[in-house]
Parts: sequence; structure tokens; C-alpha cells
Amino acid sequence: MYDILQLNDMLVPELLDIAEQLKIPNAKKLDKQELVYKILDKQAVMASAVKSSAADDKGKRKRVVKTTTANATEEADVVSGDDKPVRKELKKEAPKKKVIEKPAPAPIPVKKGRKKPEPEEEEEEATPILPVLMDDDHDEHNHHEDQEDDEMPPHDDEEEGDDEEEGGTIVSHQHQHHGHHERMSEPQPSADQQQKSYPHRRESAFNIEFDGVIMAEGVLEMMPDGYGFLRSSDYNYLSSPDDIYVSPSQIKLFGLKTGDTIFGAVRPPKEGEKYFALLKVETINGKQPEDVRDRVPFDYLTPLFPFEKLNLFTVPNQYSTRIMDLFTPIGKGQRGLIVAQPKTGKTVLLKEVANAIAANHPECYLMVVLVDERPEEVTDMERSVRAEVIASTFDEPAEKHVKVSTIALQKAKRLVECGHDVVILLDSITRLARAHNTVAPASGKVLSGGVEANAMQKPKQFFGAARKIENGGSLTILATALIDTGSKMDEVIFEEFKGTGNMELQLDRRLANRRVFPAIDLVASSTRRDDLLLERDVLQRMNLLRVYLTDMNTEEAMSELLKRMRGTKDNQEFLASMNG
Repeated sequence: MYDILQLNDMLVPELLDIAEQLKIPNAKKLDKQELVYKILDKQAVMASAVKSSAADDKGKRKRVVKTTTANATEEADVVSGDDKPVRKELKKEAPKKKVIEKPAPAPIPVKKGRKKPEPEEEEEEATPILPVLMDDDHDEHNHHEDQEDDEMPPHDDEEEGDDEEEGGTIVSHQHQHHGHHERMSEPQPSADQQQKSYPHRRESAFNIEFDGVIMAEGVLEMMPDGYGFLRSSDYNYLSSPDDIYVSPSQIKLFGLKTGDTIFGAVRPPKEGEKYFALLKVETINGKQPEDVRDRVPFDYLTPLFPFEKLNLFTVPNQYSTRIMDLFTPIGKGQRGLIVAQPKTGKTVLLKEVANAIAANHPECYLMVVLVDERPEEVTDMERSVRAEVIASTFDEPAEKHVKVSTIALQKAKRLVECGHDVVILLDSITRLARAHNTVAPASGKVLSGGVEANAMQKPKQFFGAARKIENGGSLTILATALIDTGSKMDEVIFEEFKGTGNMELQLDRRLANRRVFPAIDLVASSTRRDDLLLERDVLQRMNLLRVYLTDMNTEEAMSELLKRMRGTKDNQEFLASMNG
């Protein structure tokens, strides 16, 4: 029998050998502490089984001894001629008979095949018992053994109490008293065993396996050492308590990359671990793992001009999206730039575009990336747009802006590799470029405005990732660029992105000052290769409309267009109302 201190000092292989001897199932899957508890529980169960079997054997033997002693008293009554003195002696010696029963286990080997002791021999042994009573040490030792080994069943007393003679009654009464004394004193020697086993049993009662019960989802971020973590969208894909550890073997098995959206079963951290661990991968980017393993990397996919138009029309009085549908149509895979001066309504315009895409194109995965924005605008965007909002406010360091935008772009690329259509609304690319310029290491080559020569590379990669994939998905990016802010750096950044987009929407501060919304400069706004997005009759009428508005200034053109649109319920009716 091992106690908990001995087991804790042993090594795990020694504990496994003991568990194998005790026939404990699934011992190799347990850690050291659970293994110690299992061994203690198994020992306790085996000890109780041995104890119950010994109790049955001793109960039977004590019945034999007590009946023989009862017969011996009867014979003693018959032999004696004078009954009264004998009864007095019996009453006086009644407490001694309690001691006679204690050494009764001496003839235990009845079960081993020895002959049953005869009543005459017991009578001879019972008469010279007086010297034995003087040996107190022997009596206490036997009494202690009796308490440890056995507790007498109460029904044995009833069977032995059937004797009508007074001597038999005295023996049964004394035995009942002795049995009660045994039951009262028995918990003392077994207290150590209960203290050892009870806490482990209580702990094992709540030792519920939670492996695979919890399902979780996150975006994978690879570490340089080969492992990775699933980042939670609740923390904008930054380090958080909800991170889930992904082992290098799982990453190699499924061919995972940074940005993969993984859904699967996880297990809680074990002793000494800090993170939840991924047990099983159910889906990767919404598809089965075997379908994703052999995908083509994003950089090797073939880009095309956008030819599937995104419908932005929602309600008749939403003129901003109706005008964009006609003058600057957006297709799947568009790389659009909203050039705006301060306070021209670019954030409201982004919000309306996002709600229109979410309502008309539920197959598109919509992401709103807010970099270096005000916290109240982030909250308003989260509550008013049915899309995933990934934000980093202006009170946070530039490193966080860069990390948030990078993980958002990687997630979008992985979705496109799996054939999904993704739309990213970025506000703003100017502030993103500023953050990259802050983080970029000093190279010694500085452009005008304090822009590092290599700082624009990462923002260009972000904006240039927008494309329509041949026989695949698409990544649409609609970003805002700030101009006329009084900063030379903003002018340099806008010049870097000016010719990279294939759609440009310009907002005019003069229209916003006159409270004319949407404050869109119709003549300066256009989409490259809009003939792939618009139907032929719509394209012909739009060419006539542009020729008609070219002779007007920005305010007159916008006022004339809004006046014509207010009487129509959609763009088709508006175009049909045009002459020619």
C-alpha cells in the first residue's frame, strides 16, 4: 500500500508500472497528479473488498465460538450440583466472557482444513482463562486488531440470543454491548485512510473531461518558431486571453497560413499551460480542410478587370448610392479611392455603401477597417453597419495600426484563395501610410514631407491587393484618401496612390459648405472600364448625361442632378426620363 507522499516522490514510469499492476485503464493518458489519485482510489477499493471478505469469514467463526461457549456454560450448569452459586459466578464472570470472545480468533484456521475444536477441549481451555485476564497488553493488542479488521454484523447477535437459558442471555447481551463498542470505536483507526482517499474522491467527482466540448473560431497568426495562435475578433485580432494555441504539426498537416479563419474543437489548458489548445479542425475559411490544402497562393492568382457589378441601390431617397451606381460603378474586385477633404461626409458615405452591399450582396464578406480614427466613430460604425469592424483608434500606437491592418489584409487574401468575394472599406489609407512611416526603420532616404523612401511599400501592398481573380473570388477595396489638410506628408501620400486605383470618387468641400449632400464632384469622378459593368443602353445615356453636365460647375451639376432624381423611384426610371 502506497500513500500520497510516496507516490508524489515517484517518477511517472514508476507510477505507470504500479497502475499496470493495479489494472488501471487508460493510465498512459493521465498526467502525474491524476495518476496518483487513480492509484490511491484503486488501493482504497481493493482494501475495502479485502476487508468485507475478512469480515464475512470472521463473522462465521465467531458464531461457532460463541455457540461452543454457550454449550460449555450449559454443561457447566449440568455438572454443578448447586445451581444458585453457579449463576452468581456466571454473572460475576460475564465481563470476563467478553474478553474470552476477543482471543476467539485463535482457532481461525478452521477454513484452512483443520478440525473443528470439540466442546470438551474448549471447556478445558475456558476454565483456566483467569491468568490470561491479567495480561493487559495482550488484551489490548487483540482488541485493537479486532477494531481494525472487523465489525460484527448485528443480526448475528439475534441468532445467538435464541438460547432460553440465563447464561446464554448474558453472553448475547454482553456481545451486543461489545459490538456497539466496536462500532463506536472503529472510525478511529480508519480515519487516516479516509483522510487520504476522501479529497481525491471528491476531486475525481468533478474531474469532467472538457476536451472537444468547446468549439471556437479565430484567425491564425503564425509565429517565427513555427507554431501559431488563433486570434479573436473581439480583440481586433491582437493578443488576448482568448488566444488558442495551434501546434506546428497541425500547421504543416493542413498547410495553414497567417490569416486563415479556422473553426474547430479546443480543449482547456492543462497544468502548466497558459492557452487553450486546438484539438480538431472542422473548417478552414468556411471549407473542408482537404479542399483547402492544395490551394493556389494569392500572389499567383490571375487578376482581371472587374466585370461583376455590385448593386448599391437600396431606397429611392438614398441619392449617394444611386449616384455612385451611375457615375462610379463598383464591381467585384474594384480598387477604389475616395478622395476627400476634411468634413465632406466621407465616413457617412462609407457607411451607406457598406449597408447597401450588405443588403444586396450577402455572398460578399464585408470588412470595415478603421485606422487612426476617433473612438466614437468606431462605436457608431459597429452599431450601424452589418459588417465586421476592425478598428484601431488614434490614441493607440502606430505598431497597433500596422498590425491590425496587416492581419485584416491576410484574412481577406486567405478568403479569396478559397473562392470567396471579400469587400474591404478602409478609412483611411492616408493615416495607414502615416503609421507605416512611423514604424519604418530609418534608411537615410527621406522624401519631401518627411516620408521614408520605403515606408510606402506596405500601404501599396494593401491597396494593390484588390483584384478580380480568374475562375475564383475577388477582393474589393474602397479606401479614403485625405487631401487639402495642410500637411505636406498627406499630399505626398496621395500622389503615391493617385494613379493606382481603377475607380476614383472625389468629394468637394464647397458642396459640403453649402450643405449639398452627397458632396460629389460628378465631372471628376469616374471608373475605369465601366463598359464592363454597365449595360449598353445605360452606358449610352450616361455618356449623354456627362456631356450635359460638363458645361456646368460642380454646384450647378449636383443641384441639377438631384432635382431630376427626386421625382423618380430608381435609376432606370431616371434614365428613361432623359430626352434622347
